[in-house]
Amino acid sequence: MTAIPRQPGMAFELALLLALATLWGGSYTFIKLGVETIPPITLIAARTAIAGLLLLVIMRIRGVTMPTDLATWRRFVFQACLNSVIPWTLIAWGERLVDAGLTTILNSASPIFTFLFTAAITRHETASPRKLFGVVAGMAGICLIVGVDAFRDLDRGILAEVAIVAATICYACAAIFSRGFKGLDPMAPAAGSLIAGAVILVPISLVVERPWTLSPSTTSLLALSALAVFSTAIAFVVYFRLIQTLGSVGTTAQAYLRVPIGVALSVVFLGERLGPTTWVGLACVVIGVAAMTIPARKLATA
Repeated sequence: MTAIPRQPGMAFELALLLALATLWGGSYTFIKLGVETIPPITLIAARTAIAGLLLLVIMRIRGVTMPTDLATWRRFVFQACLNSVIPWTLIAWGERLVDAGLTTILNSASPIFTFLFTAAITRHETASPRKLFGVVAGMAGICLIVGVDAFRDLDRGILAEVAIVAATICYACAAIFSRGFKGLDPMAPAAGSLIAGAVILVPISLVVERPWTLSPSTTSLLALSALAVFSTAIAFVVYFRLIQTLGSVGTTAQAYLRVPIGVALSVVFLGERLGPTTWVGLACVVIGVAAMTIPARKLATA
C-alpha cells in the first residue's frame, strides 16, 4: 500500500512566517542603502521589474502558467497598488529622512489595522479576544524592544513618518484583498502584481527621475539586487501562501517578528542601537505572534 505523504503542519507555516519576517525585516536596511544614490520611484520600479521577471522565469521552469482573463489582471493591478506601488514608494521616500529602525516600528502596525478592518468591515475572520490580546502583546513588545527614546525625534520629518504610516494602512488592506486569490498558484498573484506594478512605475520613473542620468553607488546597486530577489520575489511567494493558510491577520503578525529582525540589521549595518529591555520585548513579541496564529485548540492542548 502506498504511503500518503504528510502535509506540512502549523510548525511549517510558523517557520515560513519567520522566514517572511526575516526577508521583509531586511528590506528596510536595503531601502535605506538604496535611496542613498537611487531616487525612490526608480528604486521601487527596478525592484518590482526585477522581482516580477524572476518569478515569471521560475513559473516557466515549474510549468505554471499565468491567468489570462482580464478580471484577474484587474485584481493584480489593484493588488499592486495596495501592496507595492503606493506603500513601497512611500517607504522609500520616507527613508530618506527616517531611520530604518523607526521605519520598521511604524510599519509594524499593519496587524492593528488588519485586525480593526476585519472586525469592523469584512468580518471574514473572528475578532476573538485572543487575537486582540496578541495585538496588544505584540505592540507592547515593540515598545519594549525599541524604547521610548526611539520617538524622541518624531517631529523631524513628520511628513515622511506620516507617509510610512499610510504605507502601513495599504499593507493592511492588501492582506485582506489577497484572500481573493485563493485557488491560484501562490506565484501567480505575486508575479502578476509585481509585473503590474512595474508597468505603472517604470514610465513614471523615466519621466520624473530620468534614471539614465544617475550614477548609483555599488552599495546601492547591491542593496537593490538583494531587495528585489530576496525581500521581494521570494518573500512574495511565501506571503501569498501564508495568506491562504494563516489568514490575513495571522500573516500580518509577521510584523512583530520583523521588528527585532529589522532593528537588529539596522544596528549591524547602519549603527543604530537597541534598548536594554530587548529580551523582555522579544518574549512579548513571540507570545503575541503565537496568540494570533496558533489555533485555539492547539493552544488548549499545549
